[in-house]
Amino acid sequence: MIDFSKIDKSWTLFLDRDGVINHEKHMDYIHTWDEFVFYEGAKEAIAIFAGIFKYIIVVTNQKGIGKGVTNIDDLNNIHKNLITEITEAGGRIDAVYFCPDLEDDSPNRKPNPGMGLQAAQDFPDIHLSKTIMVGNTLSDMAFGRNLGLQTIFLPTTRPEVDLNDKRIDGVYQSLIELANDLKTKN
Repeated sequence: MIDFSKIDKSWTLFLDRDGVINHEKHMDYIHTWDEFVFYEGAKEAIAIFAGIFKYIIVVTNQKGIGKGVTNIDDLNNIHKNLITEITEAGGRIDAVYFCPDLEDDSPNRKPNPGMGLQAAQDFPDIHLSKTIMVGNTLSDMAFGRNLGLQTIFLPTTRPEVDLNDKRIDGVYQSLIELANDLKTKN
């Protein structure tokens, strides 16, 4: 388990999007803002995180773009509205990185570390050893491990995952549960 008492304003939080911040569409993609539904407590959780972490960064695979079923303008609108709603709730998202690539060996497609490395390049004071990845897939956990991050798994959409998997450092049922625990122990 991660020692939350050591987390201070020098730490970074990476968040996956679908299945972490918002409801994921089973066997489909979120194509437009109208389809984007925040999980209960997600906005409040990110407001709590804003008081704890230096950076909050979304890293999300978006194969729908590469497949041509999601429009890039719609994706940009989703992210613009996501940031606006989080900000209005007292939180913040410092950056959103997405990978539209279809190939699993793409350096930017999770579990490969490209989006995290890009964030570290864009924000030179990110210390990967002081970064937590929160995701809802083992691919997210492997992404974290590939960057040397601590990992938190949310079994929101993958309840079958073995929670004792060595790539998982902690398990929470939701972002708000994680945020409340962090607030208590930090």
